[in-house]
Amino acid sequence: MKDNYFETYAKVAKAIKEARIAKGLSQEELASRIGISKSYISKIEAPNCSKSFSLDIVFRIAEILGIPVKELFKYL
Repeated sequence: MKDNYFETYAKVAKAIKEARIAKGLSQEELASRIGISKSYISKIEAPNCSKSFSLDIVFRIAEILGIPVKELFKYL
């Protein structure tokens, strides 16, 4: 991941984690519903967010959580 996007990914990751917790889902449950591994969602949500992720993943997360996609970009 480019260093200049690190903060952006971290902000989206923070919103993903908050939304997941608010919906009462574990990382494993969310990952299973999206069709990705638990370790992938764990890396996405990590405070240092060393894993880049696609908009497709963001769209799927929002859909599973039942929230507007823009909610995951609220810290930008």
